[in-house]
Amino acid sequence: MSNCIVAQSGGPSSVINATVAGIVKANQLNPIYDHVYGGLNGIEGILKERIVDLSDMSGRDNRILRQTPSSALGSCRYKMRRSKTGDFEKLFAILEKYDIATLFYIGGNDSMDTVAALTEYAEEHEIEGRRFIGCANAVDNDLMALDHCPGFPSAAKYIATTALQTWLDLNVYPASRKEVFILETMGRDAGWLAAAACLSEKVDILVMPEIPFDKPGFLAKVRKTVQEKSKCYVVVSEGAHYEDGRYIAAGEPMNDLFGHAVLGGAAKAIEQMIIESGAATRCKVQDLSTAQRCHATEISENDQTESHRIGLSAHMRSADPSFTGKMIGVRRRDTDAYNVEYIAVDVSTVANFVRHFPTEWILPDFNGITEEAYEYLRPLIQGNPHFIMKDGLPVYLEPYYLRGDDILVRKD
Repeated sequence: MSNCIVAQSGGPSSVINATVAGIVKANQLNPIYDHVYGGLNGIEGILKERIVDLSDMSGRDNRILRQTPSSALGSCRYKMRRSKTGDFEKLFAILEKYDIATLFYIGGNDSMDTVAALTEYAEEHEIEGRRFIGCANAVDNDLMALDHCPGFPSAAKYIATTALQTWLDLNVYPASRKEVFILETMGRDAGWLAAAACLSEKVDILVMPEIPFDKPGFLAKVRKTVQEKSKCYVVVSEGAHYEDGRYIAAGEPMNDLFGHAVLGGAAKAIEQMIIESGAATRCKVQDLSTAQRCHATEISENDQTESHRIGLSAHMRSADPSFTGKMIGVRRRDTDAYNVEYIAVDVSTVANFVRHFPTEWILPDFNGITEEAYEYLRPLIQGNPHFIMKDGLPVYLEPYYLRGDDILVRKD
C-alpha cells in the first residue's frame, strides 16, 4: 500500500480538527494506506518536508483532537500559483519520495483552489497515482454547492450566544441611559455569520455585505430605535460596503497573499458615524475577531459530527484510484427532520466562487432576516457535545507544530 497526507489551510475553525481525526480513525478501521501523514502548516510545510506520522494516534488522542479548536497541524496562506511551476515540481517530487498517493486538504475557498491547481497540474502532465481531495471547512460558509460548511454552525452558535449575553448586559441600565451596542462579525464577502446573530432574536439592525450600505437610512434607523427603546443592538459584517464597493471599515484595507482585503474596524467606523451624527451619544463596540472561529466549549454537536464524518467519507472515497479533484461536503436531505448526506463535487466548481447569503432572506431597512433563514440556521447549532475536562478547563491536544522537529518523518 501507499501513504496519504492530510493538511489544513486558511482560517481555522473550532471543528476543523475533527476532519483530521476522521481520516486517521477511518484508516485505523479500514487500512487503505500504510501511513497517514500530517503536513505541518499546510502546503507550505509540505514543500519544506515538515511531515509527521499520525497513523498510530491513540483513541484518547483522537477523541481529544475532535474537541481541540484551531488547526492542530498548523495552517498557512500559501498560494500555489499556476505560473510558479517550481512549486509543483517540488511538491510532486516530495509525494514521490514519501510514496504519498492521496493528499487531503481541509479548508475553505483558497484551499479548494490549491486542490484544483494540483489536480490540473497532474492531468496536464499525465501524472498517475496521485489524488487530491478537498474537505470543506469554512466559518464564512461561503463555499458553493453545499448546504453549509463545517465550522460555520459552531461559529454561528457562538455569535448568537454572545449576542444574547451582551444584549442582556446592554439593558441592565435604566431607559434614561441611551446607548447603542455594535457587534462586528467576520464575513469578507458573505454575511452568513452576521445573520447568525439574529438567532438571539435581539438584533435591532443588521448590516451585511449583500446589501450596499445606506448611511442616511442606517442613521435614521438607529435614531428611531434609540428613541423608541432607549437601546439599540447593531450587528455588522466586516465586509459591509457602500454602493461603490468602498468598505465601511475604518482605514484603507490591506491585502493578504491571496489578494483578499484584510478587514476589521467596521464596528468602530459605525460607532464614529453614529456619534458624529448625533443619532446616539453613547456606543459600545465588540469585535468578535478570532474568538468566533476558535471558541470551542459551546460548539454545535451537529457541526462536530459532520466535520468528523467528512473525514470518514473522504477516506472511504479515496479508495477509488480515479477519485481526485473533488471536495467532500454536506448537503441537507429534503426531510421533515434535519438530516444530511455527504457529497462529492468537482473542486473546480467551488474554487474562487463565493456563496452569498440569499438576498431574499434579508429583510429591508436593516430589519434582520426572514423566517426561511431562521429555519435554515436553527438546526445547524443544535446539540452540545461532551467535553473531556481537567481542573475545570477543556483538554486540548498539543499542536503538532509546537512539538519540535524530533517528531518529523525523515526520508533521506
